[in-house]
Amino acid sequence: MENLFCFSKASCQEMGGGYLKRANAPQLQEIFNKYASIEKNGEKYMSADDFVIKYLRILNDKDHNADTVRLLAGIVDTSKDGLISYPEFQAFEGLLCFPDALYKTAFQLFDTNGNGMVAFQEFVEVMKKTELHQRIPFNMESPFIQLYFGKNKSRLVSYNEFSQFLHDFHEEYAIEGFRRADKDGSGFISVLDFQDIMISIKSHLLTKEVQSHLIEAVQGETQSRKVSFPYFIAFNSLLNNMELVKRIYLNVTNGHRNQEVSKDEFMHSAQAMSQMTPLEVDILFHLVDVLHQTGRIVYNDLYAIAPEQYFKQITNRLAEIHAVSSPEDRGVVIQILESSYRFTLGSIAGAVGATAVYPIDLVKTRMQNQRTGSFIGELMYRNSMDCFKKVIRHEGVFGLYRGLVPQLLGVAPEKAIKLTVNDFVRDKFTDKNGRIPLYGEILSGACAGGSQVIFTNPLEIVKIRLQVAGEIAGGAKVRAWAVVKELGLFGLYKGARACLLRDVPFSAIYFPAYAHTKASMADESGYNHPLTLLAAGAIAGIPAASLVTPADVIKTRLQVVARAGQTTYSGVLDATRKIYKEEGFRAFWKGSIARVFRSSPQFGVTLFTYELLQRTLYVDFGGSRPSGSELKVPSLGGDKAITNVDHLGGYSVSVPIFSGIESKFGLCLPKFSLPKA
Repeated sequence: MENLFCFSKASCQEMGGGYLKRANAPQLQEIFNKYASIEKNGEKYMSADDFVIKYLRILNDKDHNADTVRLLAGIVDTSKDGLISYPEFQAFEGLLCFPDALYKTAFQLFDTNGNGMVAFQEFVEVMKKTELHQRIPFNMESPFIQLYFGKNKSRLVSYNEFSQFLHDFHEEYAIEGFRRADKDGSGFISVLDFQDIMISIKSHLLTKEVQSHLIEAVQGETQSRKVSFPYFIAFNSLLNNMELVKRIYLNVTNGHRNQEVSKDEFMHSAQAMSQMTPLEVDILFHLVDVLHQTGRIVYNDLYAIAPEQYFKQITNRLAEIHAVSSPEDRGVVIQILESSYRFTLGSIAGAVGATAVYPIDLVKTRMQNQRTGSFIGELMYRNSMDCFKKVIRHEGVFGLYRGLVPQLLGVAPEKAIKLTVNDFVRDKFTDKNGRIPLYGEILSGACAGGSQVIFTNPLEIVKIRLQVAGEIAGGAKVRAWAVVKELGLFGLYKGARACLLRDVPFSAIYFPAYAHTKASMADESGYNHPLTLLAAGAIAGIPAASLVTPADVIKTRLQVVARAGQTTYSGVLDATRKIYKEEGFRAFWKGSIARVFRSSPQFGVTLFTYELLQRTLYVDFGGSRPSGSELKVPSLGGDKAITNVDHLGGYSVSVPIFSGIESKFGLCLPKFSLPKA
């Protein structure tokens, strides 16, 4: 076993560099001592329960199957003495760094005597304990078994040979199931037998949707109550080759994932690649039609047919590890490139969001600037809807977009720096396990809000003066550059304090609310559909926009040019005092409805665009990416993903690897204690 499980430090690091970074020895020793409950001759050891239940956490600590615990612990216990020493624990961590870790782990599961070979009796001992064999016993006298272990079953099988055996064994198991059901040798089995075989032997290749529609799918395709052997083989071949199916689809669409593909188009591509039979294509399209009744397929339809396999879980886990690695480890240049990338995407997202809601923003500004308590005559607008109608009547539809150009010139860097700073500061507060405390979320949002004022204030003072210019009948046309020249550099920052009072609390409320709303709307695997991103962004904007309206009113009054007869203000406190005295408390909430209807969808569209851009134009800088942005599949059997902060180095992928024994080979060991008689 030394050649399989013991490596030099250099070789481990070399392999780990392309797959997974090794945990250092002091860390691993500390973790081992933490879980090792047995001391013998001055040395610490892990028991089977210590390793499987307390450390890996893949079985229930109160109700579990003792045989399963023993077999799983035996994978690491190469000395087969019932105890796991630190060298064995460390050696297995190194094994998990190898690309073929799944096959090595499965091999060690069957090598119960630890001699580096698998004998027929060892294979039978483990197989008889699987749930699959208990449901459908495999014929251990079959020619397939004899080809690997010899006619008298005395041949020992090496690791490389056994890996091929495992690869072929499950397909043979399905054929064995067909033979058992085909009692008269006609080459046909009943639809119910087909369902039983697929759910018993191939359940790891079936999604819940396919399982629930198996009979319907088969009957519709075969037009009978019988399933032929060719259909059975083609059905299984299709499930085994869904990654190939995805490649064929992408070949048809030139990489586009939302394009509908007809059966003829798919068939042409499949035959050109010489990889799928016409029967397999028929089954694929019939399955999609049964599930979604479209007659065509899009890329997402393929996820409904086949679940992601264990290697997807490993890829996701490695991405998580990479994402939460210390930013300092990546170097200053990489961090600058990442911030530039985020800034660019934020600029695009900000421009899209601002354009989408600009008419509402114009109405909000005019409502907030409308004064009462002065001697300037009756109110110009009764409410936001009245304002909207009058703008269109007197200024035309384009009047709703007064000041849009300077808004876009400023909103791009404004939203970009806000999103970039929020992501950057969140990275600093995020620990190595990807968790961020609530105060870290709030501070990240506050920093983002404060940083944007350098762009926001000049932008908004120009925008506001352009937006209210249309209220003066026959007034001269006001242009953005004229406003900038009139105000000068310092004048562009008039009302900056009020701007800070608005933007800092807004972002401190908005970003945490968005993160938690998005998480609550994600599906059971943690993935956010684009519509849930849009909804989460809009919902989070409601409390943030409404609660900071008073600061927005004060900022608007300070930045707009007071007309004859209107009250003027010298600062934040002066404006607060005069507004309250002349107009009452309700004046601080003027335009709040319009503000919510503007800010809520604007940030919904902005964050929606920002995250979709990061998904479609994703560049891996080794930092974080939006949570819920990847399709993730929970660990098999419906269990939630299990994480442990002590799973370092190779052990970071230990749970997916152990689950992979089931998902790749269908070798499910009983997880719970059998009921007592």
